[in-house]
Amino acid sequence: MITPAFDIRQDSDFLTITIKVPYARASEIDIYIEGDDFKFYAKPYFLRLALPGRIVEDGRQKATYNADDGIITVCVPKETPGQHFEGLDLLTSLLAPRGSKSAKPLIEEIGSSQDVLEEEDEFDWQIEQTPFVEPTEEALQSQCTYGFGNLRSGVFGRLQEELNDVIDLRDPDVTPASERTRRRLAAEKTKFDPDHYLADLFEDEPVQHLLKYQPWWAAEIDAGCSQSAENQERRVSFSDKQKEQLRKFTNKSHLLDKKTQQQAYLGLIDLLLAYCYEVRVTEGERNVESAWNIRKLSSTLSWFENFTCIKDALVSFGRRVLCYPLYRHFQLVEKAISDTVSLLKLGKAAVLKCLLEIHAIFQENDPAYILNDLYITDYCIWIQKVKSKKVAALSDCVQALSISKSDLGLELEELEDAARLVQEEEKQEQLAPSTCLAQPLATVVSESSDTDSSTSDTDDSSTDTEDSTSDEESTSEEEPTDHAESEKIFVAGQDSKAESSLEKAGAEKYKLPAAEKAETAVTEEMKRLTEKMNSAVILSEPLMGPPGVTDKSLDKKAEEYTMQPAQSTSGTLTAREFLEVTPRLNPLLIVPLSDEDDELAEH
Repeated sequence: MITPAFDIRQDSDFLTITIKVPYARASEIDIYIEGDDFKFYAKPYFLRLALPGRIVEDGRQKATYNADDGIITVCVPKETPGQHFEGLDLLTSLLAPRGSKSAKPLIEEIGSSQDVLEEEDEFDWQIEQTPFVEPTEEALQSQCTYGFGNLRSGVFGRLQEELNDVIDLRDPDVTPASERTRRRLAAEKTKFDPDHYLADLFEDEPVQHLLKYQPWWAAEIDAGCSQSAENQERRVSFSDKQKEQLRKFTNKSHLLDKKTQQQAYLGLIDLLLAYCYEVRVTEGERNVESAWNIRKLSSTLSWFENFTCIKDALVSFGRRVLCYPLYRHFQLVEKAISDTVSLLKLGKAAVLKCLLEIHAIFQENDPAYILNDLYITDYCIWIQKVKSKKVAALSDCVQALSISKSDLGLELEELEDAARLVQEEEKQEQLAPSTCLAQPLATVVSESSDTDSSTSDTDDSSTDTEDSTSDEESTSEEEPTDHAESEKIFVAGQDSKAESSLEKAGAEKYKLPAAEKAETAVTEEMKRLTEKMNSAVILSEPLMGPPGVTDKSLDKKAEEYTMQPAQSTSGTLTAREFLEVTPRLNPLLIVPLSDEDDELAEH
């Protein structure tokens, strides 16, 4: 017999079952309705459903068949109008076991404590701990189990070489749980790369872009924010591929004791954290690295870890995010935790959809398919039978917890403080060349101001010596010599000041090797100012003609020159004004210009 594809919808009064039976004959269709049992038969198809509520055959039921599409639609009334049937989208749980139930499952289910656990109002997520006792070698080999509910052992004995790329744990069949944890922590500490972490921390533009991404469950939450938890759970829809996969799963019961059941819940959190990170960093587009990301970030899949509390699962995930994937940022850890809480609040339908996507990713990856057999398939079947209140309680517990960077044990805060100190030092070094450039220029400007004031004093003293006519002859004879000496003194002073400025710039060069360009600019600026100040004092030659010749144009120019210094008798000149020394021409005094003129005068 073939199990046909089917889908179930409901309203307040009716249950609508859509069954796809291509090439079936309408005359051979049989439908059986009684209580919570629904049976459909149309050769070669057979479907039997164990419904979560009771239906009734009271004459209101009806069925239609579309021969073109091969779809039959059965509308069955509910025994209690208005009753909500929970979990109609969890198709695996609806498929009743084939044939009559065997004696072994019946005995195990009656004697199990699962029913008692389901009736508990509160659930303690902290596993009870016992004092450590060193186990014997035989006990170690017998207790090395793994997989969902620790129900598997001996799987890797013959497949170790083929599965080295799937899990990080070596020899899982002979490695106890405590040793797995110790090896995992050591491997994460060795793998942690401070440079990679700091690069993602300070250059976080790609990370900030990923943090803004809205995954598919965000749209579901926004659409159903004003609805109840049951209505939100009903909003989650499955694709045709996922529905087909649910029908392929074997409906079976998992008999877990209290400790193992708690470990299963904690492992579920670990799987959802890895899935949420992978969806965010790939922005919902599956790629060839998706299988690697999920199994590497989940300690449950890569190390067969059995967690003892929720915080251990969160810390383990945070450490692995900062050690292995491409984007290693603590905000991605916090965002993945927030996304996991959102998924759990949507109910077990959303959780099942995540598990089905993980199952499809691993199924397409050649070495990772073994993880479906060990964990994911059983999780897909088990979550459909979990009470919704347990999932809601788990989301509240995860939301109440938070982890910090110090909890990860990787010294992240100390590393970040050291990196910020280095950044500040680099900024100071970058600002230092501009400071070095401004200081010598200010020194040169102040020195030029002092030179201007000394020049103005020289001007005042020269004008005072021209008050009496009797002293004009000595002034005209001695003034060129005096000005030549003052010129030498002035230029020498400027050269010495320029040299001292150059020495200061050289000293700064040795202090700041990185400022060579700034030092060159300072030196050129100082040379330019020195040349400008050297040319400030203009010594004018006396305007005189040949002896015995009177030139009125020369007398006129002499009068113009003598009028210039007479304007500043107050004694001071403003800054940036330079003294022009123009000796007054005495028409009564004839001074020969050269030795040849003296010989001509004798003749």
